[in-house]
Amino acid sequence: MSFLEPLLGAHQSHKRLFTLAVDLSFIVAAFWGAVALISPITTALATPANWVVLAAVSLTSLAIFIRIGLYRAVLRYISSRAVGVVLSASLASTLSLYVFSHILPSTITWPSVLIYACYLLLGVGGSRVFIRALISAKQLQGAEPVIIYGAGSAGRQVATGLINSGEYHAAAFIDDDASLQGQMIMGINVYRRDQLPELIKSKGATKLLLAVPSATRAKRKQILSGLEPLSIKVLTIPCIADIVAGKHRIDELNEVDVADLLGRDAVDPVPELMQANIRDKVVLVTGAGGSIGAELCRQIIAQQPTQLILFEASEFNLYSIDKELNGIKKAQNLNCTITPVLGSVQNAERIGSVLHHFNVQTLYHAAAYKHVPLVEYNTIEGVENNVFGTLNTAQAAITHKVETFVLISTDKAVRPTNTMGASKRMSEMILQALAKHQKGTRFCMVRFGNVLGSSGSVVPLFRKQIASGGPITLTHYDITRYFMTIPEAAQLVIQAGAMGQGGDVFVLDMGEPVKIKDLATKMVHLSGLEVRDDANPYGDIEIQCTGLRPGEKLYEELLIGDNVQGTTHERIMTAQEQFLPYSQLRVTLEQLRLACNQFDCEQVRAILLAAPLEYQPQSNLVDLLWTSSKKYESNYVN
Repeated sequence: MSFLEPLLGAHQSHKRLFTLAVDLSFIVAAFWGAVALISPITTALATPANWVVLAAVSLTSLAIFIRIGLYRAVLRYISSRAVGVVLSASLASTLSLYVFSHILPSTITWPSVLIYACYLLLGVGGSRVFIRALISAKQLQGAEPVIIYGAGSAGRQVATGLINSGEYHAAAFIDDDASLQGQMIMGINVYRRDQLPELIKSKGATKLLLAVPSATRAKRKQILSGLEPLSIKVLTIPCIADIVAGKHRIDELNEVDVADLLGRDAVDPVPELMQANIRDKVVLVTGAGGSIGAELCRQIIAQQPTQLILFEASEFNLYSIDKELNGIKKAQNLNCTITPVLGSVQNAERIGSVLHHFNVQTLYHAAAYKHVPLVEYNTIEGVENNVFGTLNTAQAAITHKVETFVLISTDKAVRPTNTMGASKRMSEMILQALAKHQKGTRFCMVRFGNVLGSSGSVVPLFRKQIASGGPITLTHYDITRYFMTIPEAAQLVIQAGAMGQGGDVFVLDMGEPVKIKDLATKMVHLSGLEVRDDANPYGDIEIQCTGLRPGEKLYEELLIGDNVQGTTHERIMTAQEQFLPYSQLRVTLEQLRLACNQFDCEQVRAILLAAPLEYQPQSNLVDLLWTSSKKYESNYVN
């Protein structure tokens, strides 16, 4: 196919002149070929009128070809629409032959006209299809074979996109639809799922593209479970909505969404609950730049508050979410004032001033330190931020008549084994006590487990470790966690907040707990790799156990007791948890504040142990500054 190189590399105008000359030769050949089949060629050549008709038909046909855009079609991207243009051009040329043959005394007969049409269509159309096939064959030479799972419209679009990209080519389709199996689509055979192992070997494919964007999470989980044992990397395509919106290309391939491995379909939010505390209100989110806080902001702005205040201690996080939300506001033409405010919830005067000056009506309190080992290493700061940051914000909400206050809590607050969990349970108790102590602000809290893709989540860590060749590090082979996607968690938080009556502890249905080792294994397999262990010493990625970190649990819980009740929403439950009256809790908080001010980590732990938190620490004090100071004192005394 080296003869194609000069043509493909030529200037566009030169290509068009060349194609025009070739089409002219097809017109002449079709004309004389059609005439020769009906009458002696010598007689036809000796008839002057035939030459005049040929000249007239040639000029007219070329003019028509140019006019209808036949030479604007790029051969390497020729499509069914271009084939239609070729058909129209050939019919127009045939019609001109019929007209001129009747005007002039030629030897052209009606059968000759029909034969001419066939010859011309074969020459003009067939040549283009032939060149396109040669170009495609050339592109396939360096393209990697892939298998597309899904022969529907999305799969066909992916196959077309791959042809044009030149990097991959579709070697086969897999589809569960029996009516498609055994068929050929776009020249590509459609196979059954059970034929995959054989196809992977015969086609030499190392990647499989999952092109079922409309499938439910449960269906995608079922498909992925069947693909996991195979030695092939699984990639997915963006959803069609993102492609249409211009966010992604059809041939843009992504890693498998880990949410698909959970097989959990989100429940459509209830519009009335989503809007109740937000529509036409002034809303503030603390920790607005964090994983949960940022998603809350995205969900909130879609419900059209009059003003959304972003309260955040990190300058970079605040800048990022402010810029993103203003982009959403502009794109969707939303009428909402976005106000970025730098500040810490530990600064009671700062949070109070913001609530007062902006007349905040709804407050979502997502600001907290959530990383278990880091809070263990920084005990005092963790307690001051999580406990007294919540107390400051809640008291300011009461003072400045905030209507609704929603605390983002965690499953680690249930029978906590670490300072972070204990501080979050103390935060819950503060709101429970304040809800009974006053009748103004409506307090509630929403407790849930891990969210996929949040800062500190194992999923991005595992992806990075797999990409670098391993090993994947686990703290324990038996560790399990509850997981939920960030958007679903944020939607449920908003809806639960709308159902609160005062002092409610809401618990989100997190589904079944996931064993982290199983999750890591699935991610390795769906990357087309194998786990290296004693049973498979020549595998690709090793999974290593590093040991539980300070304060870390093997299993997380969502409830302290069994007294849980359902609500009007299938994914939201309410728990009746014990707490101290505010008069008693205030004494505990004063003692805790004094211990923090004196940087007495032992006293802080003693107070948390004495409080009704069911706190059972699983490690000694490991606060970095505390242990360092103790070592210094010991050395000084000696």
